[in-house]
Amino acid sequence: MTSIELSPTLIVEDDPATRRRLHALLVGLLGTEAVIAMADSVASAIAATREGRFALALVDVGLPDGNGVDVIAWLHVHAPDTVSVVISSWGHEDTVLAALRSGATGYLLKESEDIELGLSLKSLRRGGAPIDPVIARRILAQVTTPAPVVETVTAPTPQLSERELEVLHLVARGYSNPEIATMTGLSRFTIEDHTKKIYRKLAVNSRMAAVFEANSLGLLK
Repeated sequence: MTSIELSPTLIVEDDPATRRRLHALLVGLLGTEAVIAMADSVASAIAATREGRFALALVDVGLPDGNGVDVIAWLHVHAPDTVSVVISSWGHEDTVLAALRSGATGYLLKESEDIELGLSLKSLRRGGAPIDPVIARRILAQVTTPAPVVETVTAPTPQLSERELEVLHLVARGYSNPEIATMTGLSRFTIEDHTKKIYRKLAVNSRMAAVFEANSLGLLK
């Protein structure tokens, strides 16, 4: 996976104590030379990203003037080079899925210890897509639960090729693209091409969103 920069960073959080906590975590990880900006609302976050470029945005979901998912969606369209990660107290599956579908690369919970958040941010710098273990367990539980039988179909199920389904199942089991390439005997670039096609067919923007959507469509039986 391609590594990413974590600075400049935009922290979108309305709680001062949490802003200080995240600021301290980033300084500990990146050093005092890290460029860190703050926003406490949807409006101020969008204004900040219009004025400057950010490599990373750490976004809370519950903001005074709206939903942090709206910030992520705006960034996905207007600042696609910015990597967005949710850090929130909200961990409901619907909220997680909405964030991932809007373009979030990861989803972390504030209740995590500082060392856990720090490790997640280090993983992000290496090109990972950090998901809080509590949320990951819920996702895996959904994946391993048989999809209910539906009598009528209201929309056509996306048609994935046999190879795309194979890759999708390995993604759902948590394997990275290089690992999938080794397991299938294909090149990493071929696997990346397959995952892009899967994203397009499922209308999602991340691995976890693809797993959510595929499971809801019964593709991971």
